[in-house]
Amino acid sequence: MKIVIAPDSYKESLSAIEVAEAIEIGFKKVFPDWEYVKCPVADGGEGSVEALVEASDGHFMQVEVVGPLGELHRAFYGISGDQKTAFIEMAAASGLELIPVEQRNPYITTSYGTGQLIEHALDLGIRHLIVCIGGSATNDAGCGMMQAMGVSFQDHQGKELPYGGLALEALQRIDVSGLDPRLSQCLIEVACDVTNPLTGTNGASYIYGPQKGASPEMVERLDAALANYAEIIERDMNIQVNDIPGSGAAGGMGAAFCAFLNAELRPGIDIMTQALGLEALLQGADLVITGEGRLDRQSVNGKVPVGVANIAKRYNLPVIAIAGALADDIDEVYSHGIDAAFATIYKITSFEEIITQSKSNVIRSSFNIATALKLGQQLKEST
Repeated sequence: MKIVIAPDSYKESLSAIEVAEAIEIGFKKVFPDWEYVKCPVADGGEGSVEALVEASDGHFMQVEVVGPLGELHRAFYGISGDQKTAFIEMAAASGLELIPVEQRNPYITTSYGTGQLIEHALDLGIRHLIVCIGGSATNDAGCGMMQAMGVSFQDHQGKELPYGGLALEALQRIDVSGLDPRLSQCLIEVACDVTNPLTGTNGASYIYGPQKGASPEMVERLDAALANYAEIIERDMNIQVNDIPGSGAAGGMGAAFCAFLNAELRPGIDIMTQALGLEALLQGADLVITGEGRLDRQSVNGKVPVGVANIAKRYNLPVIAIAGALADDIDEVYSHGIDAAFATIYKITSFEEIITQSKSNVIRSSFNIATALKLGQQLKEST
């Protein structure tokens, strides 16, 4: 029997590879001779770079960049084992979690550091980039990122705009003549799980600005600034970005990838499973095991368990999900490729104990599931 183990991480407790290892340990206690193939997966959000580096036998690079508040910051990105692909999380350079709550201010935060990570990868000869754009602290529509790669954003006096989303109010001209020519040789895939437009009440500023520190008054000005940005792009570059699904992602960074880099915005789970080669690993498999920290109806919206299940069902493979917890609305996942779902929490306990006991709980649950499968085999043989 060949078992493919392809879980997401359990947030705040176990990485995806740790979950996969724990599942294998539990199953091996019952089925020591089965073949186990571990493929830790992420959905393009937290943990994605780690999963891609692990799967490709790659490594991490540490780079000093400009952080979201303009300070120097030590960021990272991953490189595949064959040295051909860079895995970049913009949150590592320009992320919200890098800023204390009381200092969050999308008027001034910049995506410049993300551009520096891309430039560093280009310097190493890499021409395939997978960029995950969740967790942004910025509302500058990728302006900072593009400045780091040679694009000039100027006001009516021809002066370069300062960092931040509010500066786009004064944007009068975009000069792409200095854009790094190596980018034209690149394949850039952007993991983007939202479809928000750049502006409007469903756009970057209104939907995501408040969590980045924007007051209602700030949201209005930021939205107007992004509208000006879209107008200048259309005038100077003859590209209409405002209504592209996902252009409002990461404070408008989706728009920059489309306008300046000819990048493709795709669901994170699609990019991840393709990059990880999950479909090839499923060849000849008999069972697929996946999971995440909490399985609920939201899991059908681009999360790892359902994404894995969708691919497994192309080959009519049974899928078991092992989650930290199951929500009351779990039934919906059963119509999206998951055949059985189990929770690892087996007693009333504190959050602290859940975190510290996560690995042992996954091992125990996996052992119990494997025991049930063995019993099923025995019953089948006896009939």
